[in-house]
Amino acid sequence: MPSNHGVAYMGTGKVEVQSIDFPKLELREQKRKCHHGVILKVVCTNICGSDQHMVRGRTTAQKGLILGHEITGEVIETGRDVEFIKKGDIVSVPFNIACGRCANCKEGKTGICLNVNPARPGAAYGYVDMGGWVGGQAEYVMIPYADFNLLKFPDRDQAMAKIKDLTLLSDIFPTGYHGAVTAGVGPGATVYIAGAGPVGLACAASCHLLGAAVVIVGDLNKERLAQARRFGCETVDVSLSASIQDQIENILGVPEVDCAVDCVGFEARGCGHNHSKEVPAQVLNSVMEITKAGGAIGIPGLYVTGDPGAVDEAAKVGALSIRIGLGWAKSHTFVTGQCPVMRYHRRLMMAILHDKIKIAKATNVQVISLKGAPKGYVDFDKGAARKYVIDPHGMIKA
Repeated sequence: MPSNHGVAYMGTGKVEVQSIDFPKLELREQKRKCHHGVILKVVCTNICGSDQHMVRGRTTAQKGLILGHEITGEVIETGRDVEFIKKGDIVSVPFNIACGRCANCKEGKTGICLNVNPARPGAAYGYVDMGGWVGGQAEYVMIPYADFNLLKFPDRDQAMAKIKDLTLLSDIFPTGYHGAVTAGVGPGATVYIAGAGPVGLACAASCHLLGAAVVIVGDLNKERLAQARRFGCETVDVSLSASIQDQIENILGVPEVDCAVDCVGFEARGCGHNHSKEVPAQVLNSVMEITKAGGAIGIPGLYVTGDPGAVDEAAKVGALSIRIGLGWAKSHTFVTGQCPVMRYHRRLMMAILHDKIKIAKATNVQVISLKGAPKGYVDFDKGAARKYVIDPHGMIKA
């Protein structure tokens, strides 16, 4: 049996690569075989901004958690009940774990499956409060409900040639696309995206794919704003004294947009002279101010129910000072929660395979080794304008 190594969260600001158990086709908590699962040799697995919340100590994650919910892999073993996924297949793993049998799964709400997490609806690999599933920042990982969850790439050679793009199908590309779709982005729309991290950049690229007329990305990180401009976005620097509305007016001639997307979440910072101070509701309040009456706001940015590092007692339990009265007065529509990846991943795969989008270029993918993951976390936390993709077995060509 091969050895296995994974990236473990070891306390605030610390991750390390450890020797871990080789996965088995079993459900440890239920003490039974996982006949519907497969074991993957991980081809690539990515560092996500959501992982950073845990590593910064901003969640209740326990030490020893094996991280990683963005997984692409090669099937090396299948359970007895797996019918349609075969050994040797290259597959994308949605970060949402879903049974395919509950009422929510049957309605396409795979982000809030009722059967895969005893604590609450919804589960994910390697994430706090998400069911205790072992993460995929590792050499090998077990995936349950394989026939339902996995997206098989139609051609192995084609998949490996485009793997830097396809690896983003597990989370950030569908999540960014979901943010754009739920905000109502379509042909001719003007849209403001808060946050130029990987999800924000994926959302911006998705807005172009959906036909938006003008895509404006806001951030205080100049390197990330430069990356957004490289593929045709306008930008707003929220650290400047000029307000977001004024900067939008300089771009559009009016101080508002048709729709907006929050790709920042609960670790938001203030604007202008307050940009170094954490203001958890800053983005939510800002996008209500700059979105036209009747517009929609997509919120794929993460908000948590437990934040031990929050700036005040209310925020520690996810209670933020949101100007809901403003959103109500403007008849805004809000869509929150995890992206149901399976709703989008097949068509986004086809867009990649047929060269309709260069999502790896938009998000500035950089491939690193599993051994290099701890440094990747440090650099990402410093604001590097890159999407770090871990290649555990050296399978990705430069």
